[in-house]
Amino acid sequence: MSAAELFKPDRIAATGQGPLYMRLRRVIEDAIANGSLQEGEALPTERDIAERADLSRVTVRRAVDDLVKQGRLIRRHGSGTFVAPPVSRVEQTLSLLTSFTEDMARRGLSARSQWLERIVVAPSPEEMMVLGLSLGEKVSRLERLRIADDVPMAIERAAIIESFLPDPLEVTESLYEALALRGARPTRATQRISARNVDERSAGLLKVAPGEAALFIERVSYLPDGRVIEFTRSIYRGDAYDFVAELKLPQR
Repeated sequence: MSAAELFKPDRIAATGQGPLYMRLRRVIEDAIANGSLQEGEALPTERDIAERADLSRVTVRRAVDDLVKQGRLIRRHGSGTFVAPPVSRVEQTLSLLTSFTEDMARRGLSARSQWLERIVVAPSPEEMMVLGLSLGEKVSRLERLRIADDVPMAIERAAIIESFLPDPLEVTESLYEALALRGARPTRATQRISARNVDERSAGLLKVAPGEAALFIERVSYLPDGRVIEFTRSIYRGDAYDFVAELKLPQR
C-alpha cells in the first residue's frame, strides 16, 4: 500500500473515536500488523504524513513518539523513522519455580538487569504482613529492570527478609543463586496474576506507551520448612510474555 493511500484523511477518520493522534497511531499499528508496513521499512517524513493525512505536524509527532516509546518504530538520527523488529514473545510455565535468568538461559536469550534499587529498609505494611515480620525487622529490597536480548521485559521488585540476605549487593545476576549460596533457596511459591495498565514511570522503563496493558504478578516464596522468604511484585510487558499452566482433570 502506498503512503498516499495509507495516510488518506478518510482512512484516519474511519478508525473511530478518540483524539486525532490516537487515530493516526492506530492506522500505523494496523499497517504494521497486516504487513502494509514491513520490518525495516521507512515511514514518510512527519511533514509528508501531515500533508497527506491533513493533520498538524504536532499531531503526527505525538503519534510517532508513542509508537517509538512502544518499540514499534525506531528513529535513526539523520536517516528517519523505521518499522522496528517485532518483540519476541516469551512463554513461561507456571508449574516451575525458576528465576528470570534461568528462564532466559533455557530459551537461548541473553539476560541482564539494570539495577534500580538495592537497599536494606524497613518493610512496608504489606511486606510486614506477607513476610510475617515483627516491628524492628528489615528487608533487603531489590528493584531492577529485567532485559532479554536488549529488550526490556519486566520490572521486578523483591523484598527478602534481611536475615536471609543481609547484603543485597551480593545479588549480581540471579537472586535465587545468591540465596542458594546461603542455603536459603525457596522451593515453592504462590503467584497471583492480574491485568493492569502501566503508569508513566513503568512505561518509560519498559519502553511502552503509558496506559499500555501489562501483567502484574505477586509472588510469595517459601523455604522447605514452610517459612516465607520472598515477596516479589513484578510488571511484565503484555506484548512479550505468555504464562502457560498445565491443567489436569481431578481423579474420580
